[in-house]
Amino acid sequence: MATTGPGLDRHIAQMDDEQLPVPPHKLHRWPHFAGLYAAEHVAATEFVIGATFVALGAGIWDILIGLLVGNALAVLSFWLITTPIAIETRLSLFTYLHRIAGDSMAWLYNWANVIIFSVISAAMITVSATAVRILFDIPAQAQPYPTDPAFVVLALAVAAIVVLIAVYGFNALTEFASICAPWLMVMFTAGGMVLLPELAESVTGTTTLGDFSTFIEVAGSTVFTGTDVDGEPGIGIWEVIGFAWAANTFSHFGLIDMALLRYAKRKRSGLATSTGMMFGHYVAWISAGLMGAATAAVTQTSIAVLEPGEVAWHALGASGFVIVVVAGWTTANSNLYRAGLAAQAVMPRFSRNKATLLVGLGVAVISCFPFIYRSMLPLLTYAGLLLVPIGGIIFAEHHLFPRLGFSRFWARYKGLAHNVPALATWALSLAFACVLNLSDVMPFYYLFVPTWCVSIAAYTLLAKRFGAAEAYPEAEASERDFQARVEAFHAQQAAQEPAGPTRDTSTLSRVIKAVWILGLVVPSLLAVKVLFFSADLAGYQANRELFYDITIWCTLAYFVFAYWGLKRAKAVQEGRAAFVTQTSSR
Repeated sequence: MATTGPGLDRHIAQMDDEQLPVPPHKLHRWPHFAGLYAAEHVAATEFVIGATFVALGAGIWDILIGLLVGNALAVLSFWLITTPIAIETRLSLFTYLHRIAGDSMAWLYNWANVIIFSVISAAMITVSATAVRILFDIPAQAQPYPTDPAFVVLALAVAAIVVLIAVYGFNALTEFASICAPWLMVMFTAGGMVLLPELAESVTGTTTLGDFSTFIEVAGSTVFTGTDVDGEPGIGIWEVIGFAWAANTFSHFGLIDMALLRYAKRKRSGLATSTGMMFGHYVAWISAGLMGAATAAVTQTSIAVLEPGEVAWHALGASGFVIVVVAGWTTANSNLYRAGLAAQAVMPRFSRNKATLLVGLGVAVISCFPFIYRSMLPLLTYAGLLLVPIGGIIFAEHHLFPRLGFSRFWARYKGLAHNVPALATWALSLAFACVLNLSDVMPFYYLFVPTWCVSIAAYTLLAKRFGAAEAYPEAEASERDFQARVEAFHAQQAAQEPAGPTRDTSTLSRVIKAVWILGLVVPSLLAVKVLFFSADLAGYQANRELFYDITIWCTLAYFVFAYWGLKRAKAVQEGRAAFVTQTSSR
């Protein structure tokens, strides 16, 4: 490989975009990330997590305050830890880690991602299967393992669809998933609103909620009661805060979301993650808890074994089937796609499609076991704990090393085949976390904080012993030259691409937009009617049936017209890009 002159320019032009920093002309403002995080963090898992808080016996004030504080801490973590590194490097974590720690560390890290994202994908497939099984009158799966062969067949069939889409149709699914966020927000909120009068009637004898104190009374005595399913005192506010903060540890402290936030124009875009944290992990969890408790009361089933499909059916009618299937499939596909990319990185002889298919076979088998999705809280927490030391290593090399006079990329400059300090730090940090967990000195939700701190300290000390404190002037000069030539290459690219998005202002497009907006507004108004204008039980039942009957048609209209509008907008952009290309080639 040429390291200077035209040879280096040719090499840069041939490099995969993922190996280069994101160019300035492809950056986005904060609204882009607000929509992105809303779409990713309002998913089928919210049904599971909301019900789990109820089963664990969280109190109403523990939930209202604990989730607020915990999710605020998560937003701050995205803003103050992940976003600065993402913007300053403009690289994904995978690329930056490879530059810092080399092949061995990247290989191990990719295998960890294969396992984590495969399990999450399998859990979402099982969640979707819990909704579909109702259509085929398959019994609920209350045990950790499947108890009906028909459910196994169903789970494998759902998994097959997910795997095939991840292998061959992921781009189309990504486009479809991008329009799901507004609808998912409306449906999760509406579900809680529709079932609140039912809970209120069981406590106060009336279906109306006069004020906030009545809501506290109803939710505190029927949903978030402070006692678990065995009648014992439940978890407290510190556990709630800890889980809300730890639920996405692998994304913020673990820096996975560098892949998304590297496209941000400014660091304040990190605050846009609040759409996912404060809605998906606050409103949606509380609403899911309300829906789960009401469904458990009506069906006389323990909320600990209640399936998401049953909850959604009871709260939202036919639209509940759609929300579980759509949210489950979109989340499962995105995570299976990530697992496939990681698998392809560690098995380069396989194409991305073949690697995804291979991983998908394992995911299909795992999805037959219901205990996977019921264990989402500890799974997410332990997944974050596994990846947090990597974030500590990156944080140390990126932020601390320049301040200490150490060299970034020292291992690569020194020509080391293996970054021993990085490998040792990961092992030591995980051992430290295991000791803390076994000694039970603190709730396991918080283990990621001391583990992250230990990884930073350990890597800094070990790297100094192995050569990080040495100077590498020639290698650093080559790195500066490389970055300068990348900037010049991106400037050439920018000159050949459209200056910005083109808005489609045609009459048809405006009509399409008006229809899909109406598809969101009508269910919202009907939910308000159920909550605030149900004078008695008969009136409540009539309003709820009206909500069920109309919302499913609004759902169909929303997805049809929103996807139609998306395709038209994309066609306009592609047309403009083609025009610019033709003009520049003349």
